[in-house]
Amino acid sequence: MKLRNVLKIGLAAALACGTLGLLAGCGSGDSNGSSSGDAPASEDKVIKVGASPAPHAEILEQVKAQLADQGYTLEIQEFSDYVQPNLALSNGELDANYFQHITYLEDFDAERGLDLVSAGGIHFEPLCVYPGKSASFDDLPEGAQIAVPNDATNEARALLLLQEQGVITLKDGAGLTATKNDIAENPKNVEIIEAEAAALPRTLADVDLAVINGNYAIGAGLDPSTAIASEEANSEAAEKYVNVVAVNPADKDSEKIQALVKALTSDTVKQFIDSTYDGAVIATF
Repeated sequence: MKLRNVLKIGLAAALACGTLGLLAGCGSGDSNGSSSGDAPASEDKVIKVGASPAPHAEILEQVKAQLADQGYTLEIQEFSDYVQPNLALSNGELDANYFQHITYLEDFDAERGLDLVSAGGIHFEPLCVYPGKSASFDDLPEGAQIAVPNDATNEARALLLLQEQGVITLKDGAGLTATKNDIAENPKNVEIIEAEAAALPRTLADVDLAVINGNYAIGAGLDPSTAIASEEANSEAAEKYVNVVAVNPADKDSEKIQALVKALTSDTVKQFIDSTYDGAVIATF
C-alpha cells in the first residue's frame, strides 16, 4: 500500500475516534448519571406572588419566615394597579397574586376571557367614606361632589354604601352592577365623580367626600377612625368582597400554593391584621 493511502486511512480513523469521543462525552452526564438538562429541584421552592403594597404585601411579609422553615422562598412583586397582577399571573410570570376581592376576580375573568380562580379567602377590606371638604353627611351642600372608584364592582359597592347612608337611592335591581346612571333619587343633587381607585385619596382636598378602598386608604396613611361610614364586618359585602389568593386552576392544589394559603390563614397573620389595621382590614378565617 502506498504511503499516501496509509496516511489517509490513519487520519480518517483518528477523526472517527475523535468524533465518537465527542459524541460519547455529550451524552455522558455528570458523575451521578444525571442529565445536564434536569431543572434544579430548588426552582419549585420559589413562590412568586404579586400584591398591592398595602395591606397585601405587608401581610405577605409576615409569612416569609414560616414558609422559609418549610423550604420555600417567598418573592413578593408589588403592583400599583388592578390589571397587571392578573395579566402577569395568567401568562405565568407569577405563581399567585393577592390584591383583589373575589367579585373583582370573577368579573375580570369574564371580561378578559381568563380562568383565574381563588385558592383561599384571607381578609375583607370595608369600603369607607372619608371626609373631604364636608365633615359629615349632614354637612353636604347642594351639588356636593363625592368621589367613588371607577371600576365596575367597586363603583357599585360605593353607591350601595351611599344609599345605606341616605345620600342617594338606586333603581330597583341595580345591585352589584350599579353605576351613577342607576341613581333614581338624589335629594341633594350630589355629583358622583368616578376616579381610579388608587387616586381616590388624592381627591379629598377637592371633593366633599370620597369612598375609598381599604388598601389605598392604608397606603395613603388615612386613619380609619376618621371615616364617617363603612361597610359592616358581618354584612353581605364581607362575603362578596373577601380578598383572595388567586392562581391558575392547575396550581390551586399544588403543594406550594397550599403552603402559602395555610401560612396566610395562620394565627400569626390574624394577630398581625387585628393589631395593625384598626378595622380597615378584617381577617375572614
